[in-house]
Amino acid sequence: MKSAVYVKAGQVGIVDVARPEIQSPDDAIIRIVRTCVCGSDLWSYRNENMKAGQINSGHEALGIVEAIGDNVTTVKPGDFVIAPFTHGCGHCDACHAGFDGTCDEHPGMENWSSGVQAEYMRFEHANWALIKVPGQPSDYTEGMLNSLLTLADVMPTGYHAARVADVKPGDKVVIIGDGAVGQCAVIAAKMRGASQIIIMSRHEDRQNMALESGATAVVAERGEEGIAKVREILGGGADVALECVGTEASIDQALGVLHNGGRIGFVGVPHYSNHALGSTFAQNHIIGGGAASVTTYVKQELLKAVLDGDINPGRVFTHTYKLEDIDQAYKDMDERRAIKSLIILE
Repeated sequence: MKSAVYVKAGQVGIVDVARPEIQSPDDAIIRIVRTCVCGSDLWSYRNENMKAGQINSGHEALGIVEAIGDNVTTVKPGDFVIAPFTHGCGHCDACHAGFDGTCDEHPGMENWSSGVQAEYMRFEHANWALIKVPGQPSDYTEGMLNSLLTLADVMPTGYHAARVADVKPGDKVVIIGDGAVGQCAVIAAKMRGASQIIIMSRHEDRQNMALESGATAVVAERGEEGIAKVREILGGGADVALECVGTEASIDQALGVLHNGGRIGFVGVPHYSNHALGSTFAQNHIIGGGAASVTTYVKQELLKAVLDGDINPGRVFTHTYKLEDIDQAYKDMDERRAIKSLIILE
């Protein structure tokens, strides 16, 4: 089968590799029909220490189940499924608490997909984590398929930021990050009843998308100037900040826009190591975040919201490619021509 690999920093290629096979009783083999490039994939793409031939870090897919292990009872060959980037067990304390993104039974990298920018994937721990979609891909419009694909990661991740920050009706919310996750955080904040939603963005196409999804204002400034602008618009500090980038500067921005006693939901994969919580002691901030509870959110709320047409997160896919054009798909995201790159496999 064909699979994307990292050739060197700033270049992705296609190679032929062996098709995956069932290795464990709770495995499923999935023929991928839609995948994509995630903002987090760009960290690997830009890595100067990349080893040539390293498998892609792609982790979002829609597909058709080809084969299942003996212990899989929730899906069968031929089913149309969302393949989340997480692999919760569904029965541990963390999963029962609604935190399957950090399942107790499947710690660390064991709980996260990779190598999904390919024709087939082996989905581990499939019995609870895979999400069956009614019908077949041919039953849906391209726009609906796009929205279904976001349920593998970015829409639940944006929702996770809002959930762990306990966004409530009437809250004033600020979103740091205007990529696909930040755009989905706008949708999530609106779903949960926020009265004002500010997106911090410097890019007109992303600003417009956020406004169409429910943002009420845009702030392009950064640092102290950006914090002052947010406070001017809100007439004070925000109730909630949703951090969707993963840098120390974005965390500082989130902390700065809040009133004392405000709440942060952070879902940007951290690329910093020592941001001390002690620095927030005098502000009484409430801080939560981590990997999204994809299966929980999709099964409980998000799949229905997409199928009913209540939300349209698929709009984050602004450019479409074939698998053989994966290098261009990465390049267009890296150079901010695309908000999120869609890969169609037939």
